[in-house]
Amino acid sequence: MPPTKKPRVSGGAAVARTSKPSTTVTKKRVVKLADDADEVLAKCRSLRDALRMKASSTGDNNDDVSDDEWGIDEEEADAKKEAARKVGGSKTQQIRLSDLKSGTTADGKAIVEVVEMNTTQVMEGIENVAVKIAKQVLAKQGFQLEIPSRSASNQVYVPELDRIVLGGKTGTRSFLNVKESRKSAITTRVLQLLHAVLLKRIHITKRDLFYTDVKLFVDQSESDGVLDDVATMIGCTRSNLHVVASDKGLVVGRISFFEDGDFIDCTKMGVGGKAIPPYIDKIENIQSDAEFILLVEKEAAYMRMAEDRFYQRYPCIVITAKGQPDVATRMFLSRITSELQIPVLALVDSDPYGLKILSVYMSGSKNMSYDSASLTTPDIKWLGLRPSDLNR
Repeated sequence: MPPTKKPRVSGGAAVARTSKPSTTVTKKRVVKLADDADEVLAKCRSLRDALRMKASSTGDNNDDVSDDEWGIDEEEADAKKEAARKVGGSKTQQIRLSDLKSGTTADGKAIVEVVEMNTTQVMEGIENVAVKIAKQVLAKQGFQLEIPSRSASNQVYVPELDRIVLGGKTGTRSFLNVKESRKSAITTRVLQLLHAVLLKRIHITKRDLFYTDVKLFVDQSESDGVLDDVATMIGCTRSNLHVVASDKGLVVGRISFFEDGDFIDCTKMGVGGKAIPPYIDKIENIQSDAEFILLVEKEAAYMRMAEDRFYQRYPCIVITAKGQPDVATRMFLSRITSELQIPVLALVDSDPYGLKILSVYMSGSKNMSYDSASLTTPDIKWLGLRPSDLNR
């Protein structure tokens, strides 16, 4: 008899052969285009064509699709505009577009609006402020900073632009004034920290900035407020300072782009979609075959649509900020709307909170009024549910 092979022994114990466990991969569910897609999307396509025609035209264009075609009566349209004028509580004063073009309001005040700047330009702006401070200190005058006022009384609403802008009032912050000395110290410290961040070409969050000097800032609201003051002083957007808020918004659907060199396809980002990055300036080459953008207030409604792959049945991009919109979501929406030239449809609650959220997307907020040009998306169509729907 031939000798039988004995099992290998390791450490005095026989090692039994085990077969590899079988792994089953669930196939991606295929969702086909809805049968009534052409009928449902007919109005979206007409609005998309009107938007692209308006963008390509150099003069005034009155061919926009009116709210009446979407079933929005004049009373509800006025309610949306009134909500925009009352963002943040108190009613905002108005100015005409002709006054804005001339550079002053009816009261003779200039308008403050920031512009996009590169890192070098922002650093030069901070250094110019530092030189002015140094000259005042060397002249034994202490120092004071001239900062545009972001108070509620300096917020103005432009009906033609349908957004809130910052008025021309300015205030001074003096280190020799006992009431303002601490605020002045915080301002100079924030300028120093921002310059260091820009020099390293990195980004930090607002929370990181606060923890850099907790003893001086005491509360994060102190450093956050000064951060906006610095942006208005330099004349750049807050994102140009390389300080961002934590990501909050989500996007899913028929859109793809490159994020800092990495290709992102939002139809292949899982059920929950892709977190909207706070570094909007690193997004490039946006591509999409969507017919419209669906802006959803509630995360629960967004998850339902994402799981059902609603964007495959009706080609679209679904976005949510999980309630009150953050800066990154507002900037992302404004940018893709401008580049893709497709309509935005909003699904928000028919209550004061839902209308306020809608007005922030459309007309901006008082806290960020100095950067409303890059944070607002005009002419968002309100899908509902509207009060008039209850009478049908």
